Amino acid sequence: MTPTRLLTRRTFALSATLGAASLALSLSLTAAESSTPVKKWYKGNTHTHSLWSDGNDFPEMITDWYQKNGYQFLAISDHNVLQAKEVWVGEELVKKRQTAPGSTPALDKYLARFGSPWVETREKDGIKEIRLKKLEEYRPKFERPGEFLLIQAEELSANYAMELKKRVPIHINAINIQEAILPPDGTSIQDVMRKSLQAIHAQGKATGRPVLAHVNHPNFRWALTPEDLAAVLEENFFEIYNGHPMIHYQGDATRPGHETIWDVANTLRLTQFNAPPLYGVGTDDAHHYHGEDSAPGRGWVMVRSESLETDKIIAAMRAGDFYASSGVTLQDVTFKDGVLKVQVEPQTGVTYTIKFVGTPVGFDKTTTTVKTPPDDFRPERIVYSADVGKTFATVEGPVAEYHLKGEELYVRAIITSNRPHPRPSYEDQSEMAWTQPVGWQSRLKETK
Repeated sequence: MTPTRLLTRRTFALSATLGAASLALSLSLTAAESSTPVKKWYKGNTHTHSLWSDGNDFPEMITDWYQKNGYQFLAISDHNVLQAKEVWVGEELVKKRQTAPGSTPALDKYLARFGSPWVETREKDGIKEIRLKKLEEYRPKFERPGEFLLIQAEELSANYAMELKKRVPIHINAINIQEAILPPDGTSIQDVMRKSLQAIHAQGKATGRPVLAHVNHPNFRWALTPEDLAAVLEENFFEIYNGHPMIHYQGDATRPGHETIWDVANTLRLTQFNAPPLYGVGTDDAHHYHGEDSAPGRGWVMVRSESLETDKIIAAMRAGDFYASSGVTLQDVTFKDGVLKVQVEPQTGVTYTIKFVGTPVGFDKTTTTVKTPPDDFRPERIVYSADVGKTFATVEGPVAEYHLKGEELYVRAIITSNRPHPRPSYEDQSEMAWTQPVGWQSRLKETK
């Protein structure tokens, strides 16, 4: 490692540490103990698609769905584009993308909901086209202070060519950016990840606006390994749950699922890179809105914020004051005096299992390798011992707490209900929630 690269990593590690160091404080203070405004939970989705890229519905229709279904904020994140320019889309393309049998055509539903003259059409070279509205145009139709917020976003979709015809997808969501960012080239998977994240953070610094970036679906086409997520210190967030049915949340016989990816990456970050662990977000990554496979309403984040404003939402997420969900709602999650406490908002007839997982300080560092199938970009994957992502305790019921003993690198909670997910993205899926890792701050060493 060159001195310059070492300095860069240390700088980003320190920056990430400072940004996340308020986690224990922010999760433990109550209104009685603090003079700050009372915080509320806000439900939001930061990853979904429209006709601006490869989705199959108009952005107003998508926004309308989320608003009517109890979300307080939404970021439509189309691939490598912002909804900020003049774009017309052909009616035949809209029809082609809508594959659900017997569903009402998207344009008909769009006209029925918003009517003319809002819905603009034209004939060009014998083809009927519809104009896609810019975010600045439809935002006033939906935003309400304290009730609903739209945040501009882009899914920065780069790739790395490992060899001819093998391109690794590297997708990172950029939340609250002001100008579209072009996907960078790079010399490796990690280099492309690093350059993408640096470009996002650089724009935030240049514009003076807070931005948030999260690495998407690491198992989509089996693209990213835990080692990739661990080594790129510019990264602070990744998708623990993504509702697209092609992201392999559970992994397979030779490749880890998202839970293991998270625990391995966090363990490596704390023990090898002197960096804070990753925070996990839940998203939809919806592309289809007419009854097809990639549907909305599968995953989201619940953010505890002072108010429903973009800068406050991002600040709360940077501090780790949020959880990811695919259906389970928490009344509260706190970390105070070394105790992580989880309280579920129980539903009638539903049971809950709360697991506290993490990695012990003296974990078994033994690793082995396993050969991967021909569709993998890598011929082998590393397998870690059962100590990495170990279950420290399991509690049946809607309330549980774990007292850290000082022997844990970090601890996080996984809450699983016995209620099947109403829009499953994988077989036998139940509704779940995931809290952020805690108890790790003392594991970081000071760097100059």
